[in-house]
Amino acid sequence: MAVSVAKVGERPLGTTYTALAATCWSLAGILQRQLHMSLATQLAGRAVFAFLAVLGFVAIAERGQILRAFRAIGRPGLAIAALIAIASVSFITALNDAPVADVVVVQALSPLAAALLGILGGELVRPRTWLAMAIAVAGFAVMAGAPGRPGLAGMSFSLIAMVAFAAAVVVARHNAHVSMTPATCLSQVLVFAVFAPFSRPGEIHAAGLGYLLLLGAVQIGLGLIFFSLGARLISAAEVAIIAQLENVLGPLWVWLAGIEHPSAAAIAGGIIVIAAVAYQVTGSARPGRLVPAPDGSPLTAGLEPDRR
Repeated sequence: MAVSVAKVGERPLGTTYTALAATCWSLAGILQRQLHMSLATQLAGRAVFAFLAVLGFVAIAERGQILRAFRAIGRPGLAIAALIAIASVSFITALNDAPVADVVVVQALSPLAAALLGILGGELVRPRTWLAMAIAVAGFAVMAGAPGRPGLAGMSFSLIAMVAFAAAVVVARHNAHVSMTPATCLSQVLVFAVFAPFSRPGEIHAAGLGYLLLLGAVQIGLGLIFFSLGARLISAAEVAIIAQLENVLGPLWVWLAGIEHPSAAAIAGGIIVIAAVAYQVTGSARPGRLVPAPDGSPLTAGLEPDRR
């Protein structure tokens, strides 16, 4: 009877953990809006705290066998780390150039893009996915008619972040033995190595340091911990749906703070895009694997049936 009770409680617990993870990830936009420093300083500072937070999680998850965990990722893990680094940099760059609502709506397309990129690995794309993509394109058409729509730079970096993450999902899906957490950690090392020489530490005051700490340790680190707990208790499809909460809360925080006010067309288009993703991911009921998102948060690769 004890085992049965535990199983009954797993689903609401997994749902709660995943919702908390999505809430942590949704803080990226509002926290970034508090940073008054160069882009290179933002990226390098965030990477430091993200690295420390995720490294601590790796140490706990691997019971202190940190070097072994990093060695185990191999070449696929290095490729994933590079893709995540590109996605992470592009994500923050996009937030500097575009409204939060527009950036997160583009990121919501990652599951669909991963399904399409899977064609390169010999995967089949189901009719459901093509239909979902058509619905998403309609959503973007609605957003394109919104007044004050984002410029080319903001949308370009949002798309780069989304495609880089989707590519990481595809690589991860074909390398099930690779642990994604060390790869996420290594990606932040790459970001720091590239942007630290161009950063200006003198720009970081006490408040800015606190926001960088929150971006790295809470938005990425704590989000990763909650997600890793929740993803073990519910299906990949449920995780993917609940994770869309990030794309709803992100714009909400900046709206409540009076920083940004999305137009009705932007909101309507965003709802259509998220609905398209929800329609697509509900077609998969098989468990997935943890894959880090562009902002350092993880999602599941099992949004399409695994055909390895």
